[in-house]
Amino acid sequence: MKKLSEISTGTTVLVKEVAESDYLLKLMEMGFIPGELVTVEKKAPMGDPIAVSVAGYQLSLRLNEAEHIWVE
Repeated sequence: MKKLSEISTGTTVLVKEVAESDYLLKLMEMGFIPGELVTVEKKAPMGDPIAVSVAGYQLSLRLNEAEHIWVE
């Protein structure tokens, strides 16, 4: 398993776990639940934030938030 923050642009992964953190509820409300497919669409020039597709929509995540999402 890897953290979502480590995934390359254009890659689709499966959410395995959202780590216990201050971001847990926020991330789950955004659609990051185990079993959901996530595609990393773009990364900002300096790498932060990243744009992802999840649950049928696109959103932007900071790397410190993506660190808490474990994917496969």
